[in-house]
Amino acid sequence: MNTTGLTFDIPKREEVSENNQAIFDQLKGKIGFVPNLYAFYAKNETALGDYLALQNRKSTLKAKEKEVVNLVTSQINGCRYCQSAHTAIGKMNGFTDEQILELRKGEASFDQKLEALVKLSAAIVENKGKVDDATKEAFFNAGYDQANLIDVVMLVGDKIISNYIHNLTGFEIDFPIAPEL
Repeated sequence: MNTTGLTFDIPKREEVSENNQAIFDQLKGKIGFVPNLYAFYAKNETALGDYLALQNRKSTLKAKEKEVVNLVTSQINGCRYCQSAHTAIGKMNGFTDEQILELRKGEASFDQKLEALVKLSAAIVENKGKVDDATKEAFFNAGYDQANLIDVVMLVGDKIISNYIHNLTGFEIDFPIAPEL
């Protein structure tokens, strides 16, 4: 939460560059609104497009697996915005409320393969990439490969960017607020 007394406003469409206005229009057409996080990126001429390119890159991970990484990373980094956004997206990808809470707690008792992904993701974030061999072996033994490992790291990096932006600014969360753990 932003406790400095500073406020960070979310720009409106007419306050951003033409390039970012076009991206706003695409987002509005695709998801029905421009999330505050994306709008905040538009304060910078290239950050929104760059971030969306990173976020939308082709991945070896399935949508549910990506949400596992997003939820675990956002929980460890204490980002309420991303916890809330990815709770909503996780539900759209078939996770129950109970499963989402379990994932945020660093567990996936309901799926052995996802359990290995949860543990690896948490270890990457908590240890700045220095993960013990047992955690990596469990990940590979669960059926993941080295290409998947690269995509997990790419996704952790993607989510850290957003976590840090919101943690620095504390602007309004425009998704249903995820429950506290």
